[in-house]
Amino acid sequence: MAGAENIKPYHNSDAEKKEQVAEMFDNISKRYDLLNHLLSLNIDKGWRRKVVNLVKADEPNVILDVATGTADLAIALAKGTGARITGADISEGMLEVGRVKVAKKGLHKSIVLELGDSENLPYADQTFDAITVAFGVRNFQNLHNGLKDMARVLKPGGQIVVLEFSQPRYFPFKQIYWLYFKAVLPTVGKLVSKDPRAYTYLPESVQAFPHGKDFEAELVRAGLKPILTKPVTFGIASIYQARKEA
Repeated sequence: MAGAENIKPYHNSDAEKKEQVAEMFDNISKRYDLLNHLLSLNIDKGWRRKVVNLVKADEPNVILDVATGTADLAIALAKGTGARITGADISEGMLEVGRVKVAKKGLHKSIVLELGDSENLPYADQTFDAITVAFGVRNFQNLHNGLKDMARVLKPGGQIVVLEFSQPRYFPFKQIYWLYFKAVLPTVGKLVSKDPRAYTYLPESVQAFPHGKDFEAELVRAGLKPILTKPVTFGIASIYQARKEA
């Protein structure tokens, strides 16, 4: 895990990873949604629907969305489950964009967005029925501490559902994927976001991050029981579902 923790957005900065991640997302927050949907060809919306369907099956009342960003998953959860959603993120810039979206959709009574560090969540033990993270766990400074703290604030029997980039294994999709990730995405990202590191950090962080069985092992280390690992779209991303023992 040291490899993933050492991948930081800005090589010339001595700041801790979480501080650099917050700075990076503040820098790109105004263009994030445009770039995210453009570069993913909107496939990410379908992935989020799968997450919502898993969470909805438990009929949760209160859900925490960690690394909520501009609140795409929080909004989908509010619409799909009817639960009260708390979205936490370390980037105030991303949260500001998210709050505007929540207000425009008339969901301000269902969704609260607030600053929160994934490794030191400002919530009491056993607060939430379910916890979600979409494309956020690989940005944790310490993955184990982040997963462990999420397990702390999860109610016994509750579930954690993680959506994260993984790595396709088979020809030719594996080769196409990495060409896109290492050449096309950074070039377009640099032009649109004006932060040249934001979209070169992305493939670096994905390449260093554990996926599949390795990520399941991290869930177990944090005291959670993996129950589903589902690669989506040829393994571009994976959905992980785990439970806290009742």
